Amino acid sequence: MSGGRVSLVGAGPGDPGLLTLHGRRCLEGADVVIYDNLTNPALLAFTRPGCETIFTGKHGSGVRLTQEQISATMVEHARAGRWVVRLKGGDPFVFGRGGEEALECVRAGIPFEIVPGVTAAIAALSYAGIPLTHRDHASVASFVTGHEADHDGPATVRWEALARQGGTLVLYMSVLQLAANLEHLVAAGLAPTTPAAAIRWGTTPRQQVVRGTVATLPKLVAEARLRPPALIVVGSVVALASELAWFERRPLFGRRIVVTRPRGQAEAFARLLEVEGAEVVSLPTIAPRPPASFAAFDAALADLGRYAWLVLTSPHGVEVFFERMRALGRDLRELAGVGLAAIGPATAAGIAARGLNVALTPAEYRGEAVADALVAAGVAGKRVLLARAAGARTVLPERLRAAGAIVDDVATYETVLPPEAASAPALFAGERRPDLVTFTSSSTVTNFARLFAGHDLRAVLAGVAVGCIGPVTAATARDLGLTVDVEPNEYTVPAFADAILRFFADSPPPPRA
Repeated sequence: MSGGRVSLVGAGPGDPGLLTLHGRRCLEGADVVIYDNLTNPALLAFTRPGCETIFTGKHGSGVRLTQEQISATMVEHARAGRWVVRLKGGDPFVFGRGGEEALECVRAGIPFEIVPGVTAAIAALSYAGIPLTHRDHASVASFVTGHEADHDGPATVRWEALARQGGTLVLYMSVLQLAANLEHLVAAGLAPTTPAAAIRWGTTPRQQVVRGTVATLPKLVAEARLRPPALIVVGSVVALASELAWFERRPLFGRRIVVTRPRGQAEAFARLLEVEGAEVVSLPTIAPRPPASFAAFDAALADLGRYAWLVLTSPHGVEVFFERMRALGRDLRELAGVGLAAIGPATAAGIAARGLNVALTPAEYRGEAVADALVAAGVAGKRVLLARAAGARTVLPERLRAAGAIVDDVATYETVLPPEAASAPALFAGERRPDLVTFTSSSTVTNFARLFAGHDLRAVLAGVAVGCIGPVTAATARDLGLTVDVEPNEYTVPAFADAILRFFADSPPPPRA
């Protein structure tokens, strides 16, 4: 679609899984995304390469666009013919100034759409175990701003009507005015013993819930030092949270875990941890790119039939191998008679997805085991094509050659340190330091260490547990002076996630800021 336009997209209250499919499609197609502090930046992963992202800032950050500047930026990019996504926390039309921004589009003659989002009054209550309505407690619910816009006229919130109405009352933007707002309700006739709760960072691993009554909640909130963003819930439904709270009971809730896998491979691992309650921080320390030259690789592909075995050692290596075959016009039938060996189940699954059978996958997923299995199968005098990353460990080709095999070790890709890894020093120096950093290959460890060149890596990770997927990765970490706290018996991502669960099982989560 040509021409500039604006999509006002509700991002939900924090959990990226609550973004709608329509919202995701907008992010995937946008030329410009304007987002703020109440939007989970993880959603920006859905944007395409080349999409411009503009952060509107937050109080105290040194960067803070006014509402007028936000609207002007949105209109300027749309007038330049771009598809602008204004990504807003919660729902654009629920206390989010989305109506004002939509009117700016109308006045500028710019086409726009509204993509609803899950508002905090629904999602945050659900994650806190508080039903918005319940047949025995509340048949009506009210959403109210606890911080009215500046104006010279009388207050627009009718506290007397809200107190008489009963049901569930949800106050947005009310933490800083909490005592005054609850005093208004009591003065209007609401019982001071009415259950009430404050929910901060609802639906995220930083979620914090403080429960009490209308009379006690202000003091409890002050003692917990609870600050915005948060909302207040008033009504008898709050009492049900003692039984229905589920989110904070997950085993990894409150834990901050760093995943250093490449961006394209991190999602499955992150999801296994997130479903157990962890806050996962993606910090890819390696990124694949084409090798300096495809000459050796292409020469091997030109005569595949001469090989007795093809060995692939990573899921990405599988993708690159078959994509290169396609680019060169090669035919999968050229692999007839070539035995396929994979270093582990994920690599084997990638081969099987191409409709090919894997002849050899060792029980232990590392190069030594692949070499032993191939030697046992008989490789003396036979040609073996080892297609893998440049600079990989030499143990596999050395063992095969020692057994009499003729090995062509060709680079199908190489790994580099991605630019986004530069955020590592700030991540480990901040107030909310991670609980665990995970490594899934020796390359992720060595590149991580490069980010802290000149510093004592043990001091950088003081108080942070270290997890490694297997013995080779763990050995690299130990060579750098690190203590490995988590290491699964089986070298797979699901087994790694299970080992992390066991590690934290008997340890209470740290206080949340």
